[in-house]
Amino acid sequence: MDKIISKINETLEVIRKHTKENYPVGIILGTGLGGLVKEIKIEHEIDYSELPHFPLSTVESHKGKLIFGLIAGKKVVAMQGRFHYYEGYSMQQITYPVRVMKYLGVNTLLVSNACGGMNPIYRRGDVMLMADHINLLGDNPLIGKNLDELGPRFPDMSEPYSHELIKMAEEVALENKIKLQKGVYVAVPGPNLETKAEYRFLRAIGADVVGMSTIPEDIVANHMGMKVLGISIVTDECFPDALKPANVEEIIAAAMEAEPRMTLVMKEVIKRL
Repeated sequence: MDKIISKINETLEVIRKHTKENYPVGIILGTGLGGLVKEIKIEHEIDYSELPHFPLSTVESHKGKLIFGLIAGKKVVAMQGRFHYYEGYSMQQITYPVRVMKYLGVNTLLVSNACGGMNPIYRRGDVMLMADHINLLGDNPLIGKNLDELGPRFPDMSEPYSHELIKMAEEVALENKIKLQKGVYVAVPGPNLETKAEYRFLRAIGADVVGMSTIPEDIVANHMGMKVLGISIVTDECFPDALKPANVEEIIAAAMEAEPRMTLVMKEVIKRL
């Protein structure tokens, strides 16, 4: 943790060769959800491989680029491809880009993910606003020495996802006749999907959907004082008594089918910031 500031500065040195601007809005795009990039008036893009201390995305459908530009006239920086604990990265590596985003001026972070729906009223293709989360990853990016320069030792998590941004997203959905669910996201390490017994357990402890990402980035964003909007797309139905084998191609197809609705919500929220 002592070296993180110097690492951030090394990454920023490369980024500042491309752009000197500040970017108040950050975006992290999840599995099969890179289409929001089409809405960005791109000014600069940098491959993760060019950025010191950035991990490399190894997952199908994650492009691995940091994109700078405009959405609805607002300056945004977007991660086209994120990192996961199951790829073998540490929590600090997974969340390192969020730290860098803060130093680029980001104060609002929009995060998306693909997930499995466990709430019986949810269906494949539904879009869900994250109202809260449960961390079952077995780790936390804030473990270790705390740097007060980055955030407090014991950050408050009573509002992990901004009520103000959730309300804004709900208003956008209502105006555009988009059905939105709102619920609790639980993150597990993966990369295997869950057993029937595990789905029953996760549902019993209060989760509506399950995924393998997002929570580490949200914790670090809150640690650094950002407001976060989390949006999940339900890519498969995880009902224990009617469970079918998962198909990665079908999961990505479901994400891409629902993506335009999620993209519209994100774009309109950014417009209203």
